Amino acid sequence: MNVYQNKFRFKVAIVVVAFLIGFTSLYYTNTLVQKLVQREKEQINLFGKALRYMLDKENEEPSRFILEEIVKVNTSIPTIATDEDDNILLDKNLHTENMSNEEKQLYLEKELLRMKAEFPPIKVAISDTRYNLIYYRSSDLIYQLKYYPYAQLSVIAIFGLLTYLAFSYSRRAEQNRVWVGLAKETAHQLGTPISSLMAWVEYLKTEKKWDESILEEITKDTNRLEIIAARFSNIGSQTALAKENISQVIQEIVEYLRPRLSSKISIDITNYLPNQTMVRLNRYLFEWVIENLLKNAVDAMGGVGKIHIEMRMSVKEKNIFIDISDTGKGIAPAKIKRVFDPGFTTKKRGWGLGLTLAKRIIEEYHNGKIFVKSSEIDKGTKFRIVLKP
Repeated sequence: MNVYQNKFRFKVAIVVVAFLIGFTSLYYTNTLVQKLVQREKEQINLFGKALRYMLDKENEEPSRFILEEIVKVNTSIPTIATDEDDNILLDKNLHTENMSNEEKQLYLEKELLRMKAEFPPIKVAISDTRYNLIYYRSSDLIYQLKYYPYAQLSVIAIFGLLTYLAFSYSRRAEQNRVWVGLAKETAHQLGTPISSLMAWVEYLKTEKKWDESILEEITKDTNRLEIIAARFSNIGSQTALAKENISQVIQEIVEYLRPRLSSKISIDITNYLPNQTMVRLNRYLFEWVIENLLKNAVDAMGGVGKIHIEMRMSVKEKNIFIDISDTGKGIAPAKIKRVFDPGFTTKKRGWGLGLTLAKRIIEEYHNGKIFVKSSEIDKGTKFRIVLKP
């Protein structure tokens, strides 16, 4: 699966997995807590019985009863009972049933040392001079509670690492897709002026006299080829910005494209900017963005319709707003957020890289913004570019 193209599904999958991890953690912890609650209840009951028998003067062996009750109730805490000289009398919950006597003795002695290091023993008096000692250590349940958070954090860390690696791979794949598609975009952009030049050449072959206006158009197309070459030389390198008259730059782009578009396409410009409004631009790359938006608008209208360009300055931030709207088929609300994704296109032909490159040029090279201002099905779309003066 291409992670980037299916990033919504991938994000949903991440959320679902994270939810499962959290739910499992809560469920497991709650189960452990319930077991501890039950254990404490049993211990409190045992304490009540012990207290009652200790106060009962007719009971001759209260200490023996207490020892037996503790051993009976205890089903999970590893326990060893010894005499006052630490001679082992019995063990509980240490699973020594299948051991030989020698193996059992060595194992119990090792466990006894471990218990002595963990908790002090419980002293159970048998007579005025004799007593037994009960040694114990934490049950497996306590160890699970103790180390479970570390295991959980390890799982989350591994999951986070895998997620990061997946997105890193996706990012690299996206960049490779852009650069591979760049060659296709180059061929596409060169196609218009080259076709125009070939047509002019054929025209000149049939004419005995040359019209100066034709030579001017040939010159424009030749210059256009140089501009396109300059665009690609600027991509991926340190981009130099220079102050340009933003109104003049856009006007020149429109004047070049007008005679090369369908006569059924009209392009109007409304300029509310102060005279000689200067903006730091890389002219070659910025022209590419405007040209791409205009061509997309033409495609969206099927070669028939109106394009309106409006330029204004925001009152507070003094930013430059450039709105390009068309009367095309519009963009579905669910697809608006995806129009700048690499590979996304509504056309039968094309690589879906034009708007991706436009976004990079505006945001990375010009520190601006580009987004869909509004769109309505069968009524048109408005793109907005925000630049700092």
